[in-house]
Amino acid sequence: MTTLIVGLGNPGRRFHETRHNLGFLAVDALAGVLGADWRKAGNGTLLLAEARRGHHRVLLAKPQTFMNRSGPPVASLVRAKRLPLLRLWVVVDDLDLPFGRLRLRERGSSGGHHGLDSLVTALGSNAFPRLRIGIGPAHKPGRFDGAAYVLQRLSANGRNLLPAIIQSAADALLRGLDDGFPAAMNAFNVKGERQPRDS
Repeated sequence: MTTLIVGLGNPGRRFHETRHNLGFLAVDALAGVLGADWRKAGNGTLLLAEARRGHHRVLLAKPQTFMNRSGPPVASLVRAKRLPLLRLWVVVDDLDLPFGRLRLRERGSSGGHHGLDSLVTALGSNAFPRLRIGIGPAHKPGRFDGAAYVLQRLSANGRNLLPAIIQSAADALLRGLDDGFPAAMNAFNVKGERQPRDS
């Protein structure tokens, strides 16, 4: 069984630790756990890594287009590998979730996220599992500029908390591989806990 896990982000050093790149960071952490090495694929439009986890063949991908053009290279890979959409898992930041909270869903709308919008358009469906990692601020001022906020680096406190958050995201993905995506949802979709702050 093959599972393709795609982290969304923006390529390039200047975007590396911005809030919009937590999808990249999560799949980087997962690649480290699985001992997978990145290579260029798709005529340079993807970074791809391969590993095994139990009975799973795991493909990890990071689109090297910008966020709002993530869909075409991912859709091409899905079709080339003849994967059902249930075997495409997408990891993405979420401005509407409190900082650090994880939320796994088996399908759903893009929620206005441009990377997910691009995927849904290219795939012709929103029926693929996704792991959202919260980046939302504790308080949004009246003239809050979400587009600028997601492209900013994390605060010093956020950077201190980031390794544990990314590790939790990798753990959720591993749980999904080992026990199925619904089991990961049950284990990691925790509500009501006190959230850390990126401030």
